Amino acid sequence: MIEICPKCGNHEWDKEITGDKICCPKCGEEWNFISMPLFILTGCSGVGKTTTAIEIVRKKVDYAVLDADILTWYVDWNNEEICNDWVEMILNLTKDINQSGKPVLWTMAGCIDRLPKAYNSRYFSEIKCLALVCDDEALRKRMQEGRGITDENWLKGSSDYNRYFMEHDSFGDVRFDKVDITDKTPQEVADYVIDWMKY
Repeated sequence: MIEICPKCGNHEWDKEITGDKICCPKCGEEWNFISMPLFILTGCSGVGKTTTAIEIVRKKVDYAVLDADILTWYVDWNNEEICNDWVEMILNLTKDINQSGKPVLWTMAGCIDRLPKAYNSRYFSEIKCLALVCDDEALRKRMQEGRGITDENWLKGSSDYNRYFMEHDSFGDVRFDKVDITDKTPQEVADYVIDWMKY
């Protein structure tokens, strides 16, 4: 929405961004926009992203907390073009919410490496990712007892993904912070994320 030219109505994805200004290449019109960091709470399946997000919302924070899974109803994870479109949709929605002055925190497990390559990434001052990690035993317990997951392939895939986050600090060009939540309550994790988001 913010990228639609108020003068000529150009709605194409061809705008020029300079600082906090958008310029329409068709008519030369310039207008302001609010650039904020893009906040991503990531981690493997079952680690506690959604639980943390719910606790953050309960604390009545002054920003939007959204789960990227709400937009996955059509996503084919094996189709690169569809995955890229999904990331663009997330960023497009976020930049419009930002215009109200509210930051946005997404819970998002995959496609982190696609964020800086997306066209809409240029509307953000930075991309900030925080990965939730925990030890293997705690992860398995969360998945089996908390979510009722018994599929060994799913459990192993989640464990491998969790280990990646524990052993690395970036996905492609996207660096991420991490916090070990093995011995933390959901409320403690929520407080940590809220503090991490301060900018």
